[in-house]
Amino acid sequence: MSDEERTEKADKVSFRIAEILSRTAFSFFPNEYISIHRKLFQGIYKHAEKIRDYNITKKEYKEFYMPKNKPEIVTVPKANYIAVRGKGDPNEEGGAYQQAISVLYAVAYTLKMSYKTDYKIEGFFEYVVPPLEGFWWQENTAGVDYTDKALFNWISVIRLPDFITKENFKWAVETATKKKKLDCSLAEFMTIDEGLCIQIMHLGAFDDEPATVALMDTYLEQSGYVNDMNKVRLHHEIYLSDPRKVAPEKCKTVIRHPIKKIQPVSRIDS
Repeated sequence: MSDEERTEKADKVSFRIAEILSRTAFSFFPNEYISIHRKLFQGIYKHAEKIRDYNITKKEYKEFYMPKNKPEIVTVPKANYIAVRGKGDPNEEGGAYQQAISVLYAVAYTLKMSYKTDYKIEGFFEYVVPPLEGFWWQENTAGVDYTDKALFNWISVIRLPDFITKENFKWAVETATKKKKLDCSLAEFMTIDEGLCIQIMHLGAFDDEPATVALMDTYLEQSGYVNDMNKVRLHHEIYLSDPRKVAPEKCKTVIRHPIKKIQPVSRIDS
């Protein structure tokens, strides 16, 4: 681009800024920002009116969503999620798990696209919907029996940006139910405080997870920690790959377990 072309485009933008500033009032909502961006840069930049999505999991929360492929201990802060509870084999065609995923994404994308509606969310900015996550357990089973997936209980979740409130969530559930013609009433606004955990990036099929979990357990033993899983603190997985599009051996899954520090035993001298 020549200097003359740059000057011409700069003059156009300056003139448009002056026009916008001559208005008597502004509304500080996403639609207004997008409209201003379009008016300023239409015919100048291809990305006029387009706003890049902000990926909260790769920026503010990178350490919790992109761990290394070796065990590490982290303290996970409290966060809010869209959640659906259920039980059964996650691979069952048309089963409860697959239905729950449909509900999660219906609500998640209703919130994400809210700026294109008349509903206004305070503090809203465009963002990438975070990855699917799941908390898993089996009742009356020592550890996890991967051979009998029908025994699984699960809470499937998608993380919410901090600016989403319970009121916003309620609106999204009602709106998604109406527009998607899908009953989203099972969705919950859930706050989870994981606290002290061990996590690792698992590369490979879900059925190969026991070998990765064994690495985590060995690291805990060597570091003076133990697993602290119970009815509240659960086995946690974060799915960074779409198994429909990625070969099983290349799938990336964050595995996270709640832990606690081993308390030293006090000695009493005789």
